[in-house]
Amino acid sequence: MLKCDDGKAYCRDSEGGVWRMRLFVKNTKSVDFVETLDQFREIGRTFGNFRRQLTDFPVGTLHETIPNFHNTPLRFDAFRTALANDEFNRARGVSREAEELLKRENFSKTLASLEADGTLKASVTHNDTKVNNVLLDEKTGRGVCVIDLDTVMPGLSVNDFGDSIRSGTNTGAEDESDASRVSCSLELYRAYTEGFLAGTSGELTNAEIENLHVGAMMMTYECALRFLTDYLSGDVYFKTSYDGQNLSRCRSQLALLSDMEKKSDEMLKIAREFA
Repeated sequence: MLKCDDGKAYCRDSEGGVWRMRLFVKNTKSVDFVETLDQFREIGRTFGNFRRQLTDFPVGTLHETIPNFHNTPLRFDAFRTALANDEFNRARGVSREAEELLKRENFSKTLASLEADGTLKASVTHNDTKVNNVLLDEKTGRGVCVIDLDTVMPGLSVNDFGDSIRSGTNTGAEDESDASRVSCSLELYRAYTEGFLAGTSGELTNAEIENLHVGAMMMTYECALRFLTDYLSGDVYFKTSYDGQNLSRCRSQLALLSDMEKKSDEMLKIAREFA
């Protein structure tokens, strides 16, 4: 951040609007979709390095930009309420998807329970670890820095890892209508995990390493909850370009989650290997 004349990191205009200025990072690019395994490995390394660099940061001093953002049990309760209220008469058409989400209620509490008993501890997390939030050197392809820091706040590292896996290893589109096209690419998972653990340079605890794959499944499950909740609530949060898109998104996430569950042992094995 560039400082203003008064030393602050922002200034206000005559109408009260807040303005900030940052240094421009030259000769870099971002990508919306993974192009190569090496690229995904490098994106993983950059996010891992972000985690390593902030290991000693006093996480308690950070503002919680979006309270309960990854509170999956709370997301589950919101879904169940929307299903019961059925304000837009859509529940009847989503019985299969609702059943899949409801039967995983105990799973929704997994990471929250591990945090509550101290097994997993909050650290500085990015909370929007999509591939396009890493700037890559245009010539070398190396990660330069992480961007889009508006949601940096206390959270679990396994969730940051998990959201990258959810969004980056899916062989189908986020709103893929053909579930047969949706799977978790273990080849991509392996590349990202290798990079992420290299970037963290041993700063992750054993409990974090053992739950990286759980973070991937939890973020996928949580997104399925959120998409179906929004669909039942009249599509008020996520932008849609056609009717039923949030339902398609939910179905795609459920298909991805199901595949991850089948591959969870292999995902854990890969994390242990690179740890």
